[in-house]
Amino acid sequence: MSAKSAINKELFTPHDEKMLAGVQVKRRTKKKIPFLATGGQGDYMTFICLSVTNKKPSHVSLTKVKQFQGSSAFVKRSQWTIDQLRQINGIDSNKDCPEFDLMFDNGLDQWVASSAGEKCTFIQILHHTCQRYCSARKPEFINCQSKLLGGNSILHSAAGSVTSAVQKASQALNERGERLGRAEERTADMMNSAEQFAVTAQKVSQTRRLLMLEKILGARSLLRCENGKFVIFKIKISLLY
Repeated sequence: MSAKSAINKELFTPHDEKMLAGVQVKRRTKKKIPFLATGGQGDYMTFICLSVTNKKPSHVSLTKVKQFQGSSAFVKRSQWTIDQLRQINGIDSNKDCPEFDLMFDNGLDQWVASSAGEKCTFIQILHHTCQRYCSARKPEFINCQSKLLGGNSILHSAAGSVTSAVQKASQALNERGERLGRAEERTADMMNSAEQFAVTAQKVSQTRRLLMLEKILGARSLLRCENGKFVIFKIKISLLY
């Protein structure tokens, strides 16, 4: 199970929430805190998670989650509502980069994601979520690539890929049906040909047997000499078949 799946299962599902997106991050400028909240020093991983409640009306939140070294558990550290989010800074609108900033009512967090792709996916889903759930004031997205905010987004590309896959599958099924139909027609023709061949072979076999009997029994000589007796004899032969 991936870290994001584990976070969703441990922290959000029990509270009737679902995680929409998550990005692993590190601070670009480290805070000077000598001791962690647990009371000791150590390394940890940080995730910024976007979640929404399953019950209506929907409530969207951004949550900072940490996993400390030596522990398999995930812990919520800070949480903001989507209405507290004021600005998302993508840092560079001309190229993919892992850095981004989140500005809230009470402060600014400067992050660097584990990869540029993960950051772009997170911002794109965050933008889509804000457009859907923020009814009043929407946060500002600055220095973000247009592909993350417009029609050529990852979500639209994914939807297009699914549609294309469905169309290809449908076309493949139609082509398979046509091939099966042609195969059935060929099978029917072969069966008809086989039946005709069997009937013809049976007639040829019967004719050969009759000729052999006529030759053995001298039926032809009876035809020349005693036509009446031959007719009676031939009728008796046909009754044997």
